[in-house]
Amino acid sequence: MKTILVIGATGQIGQRVCQSLVNDGHSVRAIARDSQRASELEHLDLEIFTVDLENDFCDAYEGVQKVIFVAGSGSSSGYDKTILVDLWAAKRAIDYAEEEPSVEHFILLSSFGADDPDEINSSIKPYLITKHITDEYLTKASVPYTVLRPGKLTNTPATGGFTSERPNIGADTSISRTDVADAICYCVEHDSTKIRVVELFTGHETIDRMFG
Repeated sequence: MKTILVIGATGQIGQRVCQSLVNDGHSVRAIARDSQRASELEHLDLEIFTVDLENDFCDAYEGVQKVIFVAGSGSSSGYDKTILVDLWAAKRAIDYAEEEPSVEHFILLSSFGADDPDEINSSIKPYLITKHITDEYLTKASVPYTVLRPGKLTNTPATGGFTSERPNIGADTSISRTDVADAICYCVEHDSTKIRVVELFTGHETIDRMFG
């Protein structure tokens, strides 16, 4: 049984990922930034590390085979936190993975538009730039990776349908958080998802066909 580290475990996607992995019988280690948020995970059978990502969190990596980074600064925070969490903490998470011999796969949640932030005229461009830099850093690291770049995240029910084909200009680019969580858990189970950068949108393909 593999030990999976979930960084950003108290977020909306992180909690879904933890729940699914525990249900599937995995040993899950979760990083939460504060004790109040960590209490949201206490109903799950997992190990909790309470640590701020702006501090050292390398101790959480001991014996871990899979790392999932789904942490984010949040839409209500300023761009200073975006740099500290989405960029700097992510970089350190990748560094720790390279230093821990047991790590065999790093799964990073990025964003649609991170491939070329100049292409999207939006107020979130600074966020996309941090994602672009982090994605590039991971793809140049020694640890096998999967980078997932979902479209606009929604709280609609899961559809179970995916596509990696970018919709036409003006078309719907959304995907539910539950579908994204399911895609992350699929990557945990399937080595065929390694060394891949994949955009994710709601579509009509099954997850295995999309990665096939």
